[in-house]
Amino acid sequence: MMHPYILSALRTLDIESNALLLLKSSVDQVFVDVVHLFCAVKGRVIVMGMGKSGHIGRKIAATLSSTGTPAFFVHPAEASHGDLGMIRAQDVVLAISNSGEVDELNTLLPHLKRMQIPIVALTSAPTSTLGRHADFFISTRVESEACPLNLAPTASTTAQLAMGDALAVACLESKGFQASDFAASHPGGTLGRKLLTRVSDVMRTGANIPIVHDDTPFLSMMEQMSFSGLGLAILVDEHQVPCGVFTDGDLRRTLTQGTSFIEQPIGLLMQKRPKTILESALAIDAVSIMEAERITSILAVDKAGLLVGVLNSNDLLRAKVI
Repeated sequence: MMHPYILSALRTLDIESNALLLLKSSVDQVFVDVVHLFCAVKGRVIVMGMGKSGHIGRKIAATLSSTGTPAFFVHPAEASHGDLGMIRAQDVVLAISNSGEVDELNTLLPHLKRMQIPIVALTSAPTSTLGRHADFFISTRVESEACPLNLAPTASTTAQLAMGDALAVACLESKGFQASDFAASHPGGTLGRKLLTRVSDVMRTGANIPIVHDDTPFLSMMEQMSFSGLGLAILVDEHQVPCGVFTDGDLRRTLTQGTSFIEQPIGLLMQKRPKTILESALAIDAVSIMEAERITSILAVDKAGLLVGVLNSNDLLRAKVI
């Protein structure tokens, strides 16, 4: 026999899943008009709600802001005591209330109307005070709450959150919002690091580059490789253009062949056409090349093809790009 807690959880998930399916019928021309409104607003989307709807409103405001639609949350009760000054004529208000009869929110409606601020209502009741006075009404009606008493906001807040996400994503797509735009507002996150970090930000430069030339003795090259800790040496020509690379792996392969190489010219030992990447490229692009080529280091060059740095997988790990 199934545990009562499991039965309760499944019942809750069923009710909330059904609430989301019901919500699809609310996506109509009004939804389209609201997306156009949000995308065209010269100010910000002001999200308001009390209680649990307020918590949902904070999340919707955060999602809108992080996906290219500037928004912030204003608490209706605080708005009546001065915070109404945060709202300006070029803004639009997204008011959230399941019943549409929250006093703290409805008290603000005449003031918003006088300011000629468009009001978008997310509520289950089109005939409620909020529903009747809103310029745009989007239904978030649910058949019942998951709460067995049908009291605690559960399915209704799920519906509000989902509709807020639907609006944010539609605005995102309408504006052509890209991953790089998302990263710009999340510089401290993983995506931000991946999409904002350039090769030049993490590459090794100057004396840390193990550079050798045609006339460099073999043992001197090995000293360079050991000093850099990169397990490679880079052959450059007189213009600083990379034309070869010698790695620890090359050394092992040469030793197993039993050939004498200490007296050979450095240029004959080097692998030709080393893998390079522009210093201005994203570090995550360097990761893709390194993974595809199964190498642990890649050479960074400028637009003229001159060697300016070297990037190792350990550098990318420290920068948290990978």
